[in-house]
Amino acid sequence: MTATWPFGTDADERDPLTKLRIPVVTSFNPGWKYIAAYIGVDTSRYSWGSRERPTDAEAAMLASYIDEYIDYFLGDRERQRMLKRPLDVEGRVVTRVFIKYGPADWGYRVVTWQHGPLFVPGPPGSESRQTIGPLSLEQAMDRDHDIYPKRWLDWKAEHPEVFPT
Repeated sequence: MTATWPFGTDADERDPLTKLRIPVVTSFNPGWKYIAAYIGVDTSRYSWGSRERPTDAEAAMLASYIDEYIDYFLGDRERQRMLKRPLDVEGRVVTRVFIKYGPADWGYRVVTWQHGPLFVPGPPGSESRQTIGPLSLEQAMDRDHDIYPKRWLDWKAEHPEVFPT
């Protein structure tokens, strides 16, 4: 970690996922422009947030999701610049926040969303569950890439150790 944590209370410096460059955020609208984040707040203090931790395989998927964005949109020069901080942030990014409701039950949100459910799908019992969900993390990531699925499908095919067939 850096001598001074630059993200304040926006992301948890002590969380083990931070070592994988996965921000564990404390808000569904984090202040920093992370490529992707996992909302993992202390549910004893808040009524929202992930109820479970990502498995090792899911953590690898989150890290790969971030790598795919960097690879496609930013390239090696920007990657080297970002490596100077403990987490990947970029001024042009629209952050994706992933939430885990239970085993193989994930949702996501784009921080610019102003209407509709907070996460897609919403938590168990929510109205959005009537049409969507539950989704595995990979299915949630697939939905987020539904506009340009080919590049995402190619990425997954190139990384079978993270996204087995």
